[in-house]
Amino acid sequence: MATTAPFPMIPFPLPFYDSYEIDPQWQLKFTVIWASVLGVATILSLPAIFRSIHPKRILVGLLGIRECNAAKNYAPVSSLECDVPALVLSDSRRRNRVYGFFRAIGSICHLTPPKLGLNLSHMVLIGAYLGLLGYCIGQEARLMENPNRAGFMALAQLPIVFLFGTKNSVLSLLLGPGNGYERLNFIHRWSGRGMFFAALAHGSLWIRNRVRWGRGVVGSPKAITGLAALILLCVIVLTSLPIFRRLLYRFFIVTHIVAYVAFAITIFHHTSFAGLWLYPPILLYAADMLLRFFKYRVKDAQLIAIDDQMTLIRVPDCDAGWEAGQHVQLRVFFRNRFMESHPLSIVTAPPSTSCISNEGIVLAVRACGDWSKALNEYANSDAQQSHVSALTLKAESELATGFPEVPIRVMLDGPYGGCSINLGRYENVLFLAGGSGATFTISLLDDLVARCAKLRRPGDEKTNRIEFVWCIRSFDAMEWFAPLLATIVDTAMKSTLDLHISIFVTSLRSLLPDVTLPNTDIRVGRPSISALLRSFASMLHGPNRALTDKELAMPPQYGGVAVCASGPESLTREAANAVVQVNLSQGIRLGGIALHTEKFSM
Repeated sequence: MATTAPFPMIPFPLPFYDSYEIDPQWQLKFTVIWASVLGVATILSLPAIFRSIHPKRILVGLLGIRECNAAKNYAPVSSLECDVPALVLSDSRRRNRVYGFFRAIGSICHLTPPKLGLNLSHMVLIGAYLGLLGYCIGQEARLMENPNRAGFMALAQLPIVFLFGTKNSVLSLLLGPGNGYERLNFIHRWSGRGMFFAALAHGSLWIRNRVRWGRGVVGSPKAITGLAALILLCVIVLTSLPIFRRLLYRFFIVTHIVAYVAFAITIFHHTSFAGLWLYPPILLYAADMLLRFFKYRVKDAQLIAIDDQMTLIRVPDCDAGWEAGQHVQLRVFFRNRFMESHPLSIVTAPPSTSCISNEGIVLAVRACGDWSKALNEYANSDAQQSHVSALTLKAESELATGFPEVPIRVMLDGPYGGCSINLGRYENVLFLAGGSGATFTISLLDDLVARCAKLRRPGDEKTNRIEFVWCIRSFDAMEWFAPLLATIVDTAMKSTLDLHISIFVTSLRSLLPDVTLPNTDIRVGRPSISALLRSFASMLHGPNRALTDKELAMPPQYGGVAVCASGPESLTREAANAVVQVNLSQGIRLGGIALHTEKFSM
């Protein structure tokens, strides 16, 4: 009897991949994850936010720099008959080993390799971000056949790019003082690159498939707008590279704005799914521009050309609305350069917490680019023809240079940024500055000395010892800020505050100027930041007494050390690495070392 073969089984049909249904779900997952991480960061920042409420730091500058008549009712230091504050022996001397241990371990995040411009915490965050992005693009996706997932994920990054790219972002409030746009901008740059790589994967695979199937690359409005959007992203990313920002800053700014507007228009016409992800960036940018509108100030100012390398800008009638260490975006109405805006640190603290009896703000511009050189040339040329009386140098600390003033009109946008640590909470403070980076540290020094020596420590400031280190290329640079430093030192000498200044001159291209600064050492050569920090840490018993081996082995007795470094990337990197080394070896004994860096580069 013949046997019949079984009927063949029909294979289960392959599941249909609906990218328009599945891929938006991965957009949502990606958004939920990064938003959750941001929420955790906000929660971890709550202690810093609460600490900033008492000194009213959290809302300083929210509506811009202003004129406050009450700020003028102060007296110069020489006219004050105040008690000299006694040496503060703070409760912070009883910090335990646990606090010092966690501070030392946490300092590892500051490790900074050369050339990258990123520290360890930045690299970990960027690596996690790109890893999450890659996972969301590749997981359960058939990119070779349908590369839509990469395109969807490119769109999902638009809110991140704008959230971390606007100057008046809500993140500056959520993450606490000192976390302005300039410290968050690295996420803006890398999320933009992530968006570009996702769009490149989407576009290149789409072109590959069109060629493979024998269909034209350009043949429909969807294809044309997609290619245009990809080309615009290429332009944005390439012109955002550091070399373009340094050499062609104005071109970078104009290209950035125009190309992003064009990209938004083309991507909106490319896919109907773009609108959902374009509306949040538009709202963020609109909010940023609205807050900028409230911060804009058009003021009369004076240009003072100290030499062919430095130009001071004095803006009177600005007495409040900023804190030490902040900066403004400045436009100067001269020649045809009124469209350019540049960030400049405010050299002095507000009059209410300043050693310097000067009404207004002072900005410093070093002639290192085409705009700054043109400004210096304008100040020099007009000063020779001007009959405006020069400022006079007075012992009462009024800002003075003896150089002619050139009247000018400026527009201020700010303030922004600031110091991320409250220096008054630390008994020992070390300032490190390179070149024009001193504009940032002098402002903080002015504020700290005024609070401790002039205002009788209104916020229970604990600082007893300050070392100010300034590295300059030539002796001529000492004239830039000599009157300001002399005033600050004079104020400190009227109290028990121990302030010492060290100036390192790395080149002998000029002679020593006729400048006298008390409590100041001038040395020739490039210092070792690590050696400076170790020396400072070992001298906490006094300026002329190092610690013994027995004292080095004792439990923590000191109220911590704060280090503020500003200047070129090489200096801030060396300072960060030095803090990590000393924190791991002596941080527990010292009560922890806090660090804030301000990099002066494009």
